[in-house]
Amino acid sequence: MKLDHVNVFCFRDDDGWTIVDSGFKSKKTIAMWEEIMAGPMGGAPIARVIVTHHHPDHVGLAGWFQREHGAELITTRTAWLMARMLQLDVQLEPVDETLAYWRSAGMDREIYAKRLTERPFNFADVVADLPLGYRRVKEGDTIRFGGRTWDVHMGNGHAPEHATFWSQDDDLVLGGDQLLATISPNLGVHATEPEADPVGEWLEACERLMQYAEPTQLVLPGHKLPYRGLPTRMRQLIDNHHSALARLERDLAEPKTAVECFPSIFKRKIGEGEYGLALVEAMAHLNHLYQTGKVTRTRREDDAFVWQAKG
Repeated sequence: MKLDHVNVFCFRDDDGWTIVDSGFKSKKTIAMWEEIMAGPMGGAPIARVIVTHHHPDHVGLAGWFQREHGAELITTRTAWLMARMLQLDVQLEPVDETLAYWRSAGMDREIYAKRLTERPFNFADVVADLPLGYRRVKEGDTIRFGGRTWDVHMGNGHAPEHATFWSQDDDLVLGGDQLLATISPNLGVHATEPEADPVGEWLEACERLMQYAEPTQLVLPGHKLPYRGLPTRMRQLIDNHHSALARLERDLAEPKTAVECFPSIFKRKIGEGEYGLALVEAMAHLNHLYQTGKVTRTRREDDAFVWQAKG
């Protein structure tokens, strides 16, 4: 993966530690956690693990903390259901629906042929088994950990029902991947829901969360460094996607497949390492333009959708 880390945060409570997000399930990550728990965390118990959203770098070791350390899992209902479903969905080869989705995006023939022969990435490869049972958090809840009371507000777009936590007692905000500083989270359409509009969901969530943002807050994000100036950053995130949509609509004066739209959206060369993420994000932006009535799409003989701006 291009992104080589995930941020996790640990808060001391009277009954032990609260951990926010967990990292992938791997021998390396477990060894790191064991060193941290024996060292800086002083051997105190892990009371609970909070998962901001269902992506594997955030939920990967949640089940391990539950089984091996007796931690309570706290997350949103959608995050738990998605993680459980994907953890159980092991595929040894690409399924027909995935192949159809790749063709609809106009995937390069060489990459398509290569992926036909490869075992797909499986969620279970890097996510520990999730035991039954968790505690749900939802929009408008409050939760207490780390000596603070936190308001819970939901993001969307990058992941459905993505939890963010806003301290009532000081200026801390736990933003997960909803509130990143120097990068924009991937907004992707996948074969599981090919007509989804995560870009529209993302923009709605950013506008809604803006009401809670203050310049003095210290945001603890899922990747990269903590930062202040959240109102400005959220406006940047919103404006960046509006700019990408405007560029894309202009460039669709001539018909294109999703893969042919990479230069319009990303303004840089896309290598094999980020090809998959670029493909699902291109489809997301095209779906948003299509569902807001700004572009048309037709199916070519090779099953690829060809998109074109109206008028």
